[in-house]
Amino acid sequence: MIRIFLTTTLTIISLLVSGSTAFAQKGLITGSIMDAQKLSLPGATLKITPGNQYTVSDVHGKFEFLNVPAGTYRLEATYIGYVPYGTEITVVNGKNAGLEVIMAEGGLDMKEVVVLGDRLKGQARALNQQRNNENISNIISSDQVGRFPDANIGDALKRVPGITMQNDQGEARNIIVRGLAPELNSVTMNGDRIPSAEGDNRRVQMDLIPSDMISTIEVNKTLTPDMDADAIGGSVNLVTRAAPNGQRISATLSGGLNPIRGKALYTGGFVYANRFAKNAIGMVLSGSYNNNTYGSDDVEATWAKDDFGNVYINETDIRKYDVQRIRRSLSAAFDFRLNASSTITANAMYNWRDDRENRYRMRIDNIEPTYNDDNAITGYEGRIGRQTKGGIDNSRNKGGRLEDQRVQNYSLKGDHLFGPKVDLDWSVSYSRASEDRPNERYINFRKGGNALTYNDDSRSPLFTPASADPLGLGLNEISENHDFTKETEVGAKVNIRFPFSVIADRKGRMRAGGRLRLKTKDRNNVFYTYEPQNEDDIADLGSTSTVTWNDGNFQAGSHLVPGVFASKQYLGGLNLSNSSLFSEEAAPSEFLGVNYNAKENIAAGYVRWDQDFTDKLTMILGVRLENTSIDYTGNVVQDEEELEGQRSVSNSYLNVLPGVTFKYNATDNFILRAAATTGIARPNYYALAPYISTIPGDKEIRAGNPDLKATYSWNFDVMGENYFESVGLVSGGVFYKNLKNFIYTYRNQQYTSADFAADFANAANPVPAGERWDFYQSRNGESVNVFGFEIAFQRQLDFLPGFLRNFGIYTNYTFTKSFAKGVYNEDGDVRTDVSLPGTAPHMFNASLSWENKKFSARLSANYTAAYLDALGGSDFDDIYYDKQFFLDANAAYRITKTVRVFAEANNLTNQPLRYYQSIPARTVQAEYYRPRFNLGLKFDLTK
Repeated sequence: MIRIFLTTTLTIISLLVSGSTAFAQKGLITGSIMDAQKLSLPGATLKITPGNQYTVSDVHGKFEFLNVPAGTYRLEATYIGYVPYGTEITVVNGKNAGLEVIMAEGGLDMKEVVVLGDRLKGQARALNQQRNNENISNIISSDQVGRFPDANIGDALKRVPGITMQNDQGEARNIIVRGLAPELNSVTMNGDRIPSAEGDNRRVQMDLIPSDMISTIEVNKTLTPDMDADAIGGSVNLVTRAAPNGQRISATLSGGLNPIRGKALYTGGFVYANRFAKNAIGMVLSGSYNNNTYGSDDVEATWAKDDFGNVYINETDIRKYDVQRIRRSLSAAFDFRLNASSTITANAMYNWRDDRENRYRMRIDNIEPTYNDDNAITGYEGRIGRQTKGGIDNSRNKGGRLEDQRVQNYSLKGDHLFGPKVDLDWSVSYSRASEDRPNERYINFRKGGNALTYNDDSRSPLFTPASADPLGLGLNEISENHDFTKETEVGAKVNIRFPFSVIADRKGRMRAGGRLRLKTKDRNNVFYTYEPQNEDDIADLGSTSTVTWNDGNFQAGSHLVPGVFASKQYLGGLNLSNSSLFSEEAAPSEFLGVNYNAKENIAAGYVRWDQDFTDKLTMILGVRLENTSIDYTGNVVQDEEELEGQRSVSNSYLNVLPGVTFKYNATDNFILRAAATTGIARPNYYALAPYISTIPGDKEIRAGNPDLKATYSWNFDVMGENYFESVGLVSGGVFYKNLKNFIYTYRNQQYTSADFAADFANAANPVPAGERWDFYQSRNGESVNVFGFEIAFQRQLDFLPGFLRNFGIYTNYTFTKSFAKGVYNEDGDVRTDVSLPGTAPHMFNASLSWENKKFSARLSANYTAAYLDALGGSDFDDIYYDKQFFLDANAAYRITKTVRVFAEANNLTNQPLRYYQSIPARTVQAEYYRPRFNLGLKFDLTK
């Protein structure tokens, strides 16, 4: 399994040994580049003359020139928004010539030096990195993140061209890159994959990580061979803070208001960094705390079609959520400069989010139409239910459903120069993500046979019982569950780089590396139901302590009134463990089918060759091999609750992933890029788990599919970028992706015993002869073609006179279209004109800013068109994520050199999270959050 990794490692060692014998009489130049405040400048271009040698500073401002002949050179550095730098440096045979480059702020505007404001400094850092990256990418610096009113990484990412986010409780959570669903993208931290805290997928919860804990966000839209291949849409790399070049102390304190519940939010953060032992040891410590109490108002519906072609609602909810979300994060980074040629770096980050939720749900289900003689619907009957969701009343749950999510990452890295030619780096890492939901409780009261009146509003539906006493609803169920998911990853990698050119006097580099990832994922849920020993104790809703929600200010529609429910205090205070009060019974149908264990080992190796053909044209050519070994165990569940046994499946497959990238510097500021690359997307964990779960009461079967293949994609990109010296960019590009074996959820509502026997020959057949059940399983489609284009423009309007020159524009637009083949409906027929779920056709960002030395303000808009979210058994059952438009604003004023006051306003459009079925008028979910306001102080001292 790890043969590729070991072989690659041994090859690297042999190359290193052989290379060390040929160091000859040459030297090297290393150093760091920074501004006057000693803040690193990543993405700077550095050249030495005479000769054709150049390099680019890394994300921490470090640079190196390898294999430099002895002599005296002129070193020049350029950086958008800064005055060009030049100095002489002498290289001695076998020696390392080290230096610090300090660049002066200010872009050249005609003959006048323009001093950059805080926003432009951040924009300059991002654009310099983006310009000098070899692949197609977008960069967001920490300074830029701070200029948008974004509390978490997900909200910051939605400003990037080609990216949209799926929301959860009003915050951006799941990332879609260029219209490709979250499962087709990857998220890493300092290059190491972040595990998922959710139980059934690989998605990284972007709302778990505060934006102020990250130094740089790198969005890689094309891959190079040294990058992990599981990123068809793109790879988002979160770069944490590194120890700076001097002392830095900063702190943030703010408070705000959530009008939807009239509750406060609080945020605090700190950073302390310094260098010690004559700058040989660097340290940075940072922390963040956010306490947000808010909620949401929600209406939901499911739609059905009868035998006469009538479309109607067969289930509808009115839901009120009260939420407290507490986000904490701590990080530390240390670097140890062993000598001028070797550095050891240690990084650690711990993110912890407590999400407490109380939900009050009024549900009308089992809705059956009544008809006239012409088979037209004249009325409805249904069942009314009122459910309270919460948790035990203890010091952790505090009467709410507690979702305790944690993600932690630890890594140790070494960077070494062996003589003037060989650069080697290595790292080991450990990551862990978990989600714990202890003592989660539900209490539900129901009554059937109610005559219903429908308001005939498909966007905001309401069914009203002809006569109903909510307190008379009888007890249906009391339950408590404990859900726990854990994913871990142990990683190791090694990379070597040395000069290799086939063209004399032209720069060339050969890189090779090995990568090992050992992953485990476990989900262990348990669920119990409870009945009062004396049924008269909780006979109906009127037997409980109740709460009523009917203030007429429900955001999903003032006519929607949640009504009366058991209070969270009552539910949390029930002594369910007292056997004299309640009888306990496990409910295997709720957890046996979802529990599984997964082991996945990935061994990879690559070769990458960088070659300059001329002063303008460069190429990256390479190939990556990734071998994946899986070992999965799932439960076989019959009749909802009988554990028949377990199924274990092992599998192994090898992916060969070639790629080539070209970069053409037509001028110093106009760049053309083209790439043909490959990538994969491994199936979700639970989709692979070999479980079978049958529910005879619903005539339903759900099954995993261990035979799923990883999606494989060829990606083609062309991009043109023109950079402005006054800190700006205009760019445009097209892209095309061809995905093989994409994964979708297959649904068959005509599933028979013969079908089951064909699919699962060794399992007991639960489908009686002559009956037709619903069957759900993830399957591979044939192929998907995705194409699109994106354009972006950002520019300071410094060519305008007076007051107007302080304005700046930031805008981008992305168009995406997809066509999927090999998707089958419930009748076994191929569906036509099907798009890939998650492919948003239109994405648009716009921002208008104004800034001088003391004051800055920004108005930001974000728009995403509606797109297919989930394929159903037919067109009628397809679910769409509705269009969304967000408007945010923020402003800041510098009181002193080190203190700034700021204000933020989010979601001024009161944009809901909305899904619809088949056509926009049919609401599946519409959840509203209202705007959020924040005011605070920021202190920053750097010296």
